[in-house]
Amino acid sequence: MAQITKENLRHLAKLCRIACTPEKEEKLLRDFTEIVAYVDKLGEVNTEGIEPCNYVTEGLAATPFRDDIPQKPLDKETFLSGAPDSIAGLVRVPSIMSQK
Repeated sequence: MAQITKENLRHLAKLCRIACTPEKEEKLLRDFTEIVAYVDKLGEVNTEGIEPCNYVTEGLAATPFRDDIPQKPLDKETFLSGAPDSIAGLVRVPSIMSQK
């Protein structure tokens, strides 16, 4: 079984650019250890005679979709009434970029 160490976890956190408190590190370490153990357990399943599923989207074309019927678009006031915030007739969204 692959072992997840604190060093692995810290390296992964650095790559993901997330900060972890020591308490969060311990919880993540336990969670990752459980996930890896589960994946190892899946490796024990006898799959002899089972064809690999190479195309998971196969058969998706049979999924029923609604008809794409063109309709009159919403007027701006109606559209903006459903937005949590607006400015100058546009939908205002929270900033995702932080200045350092």
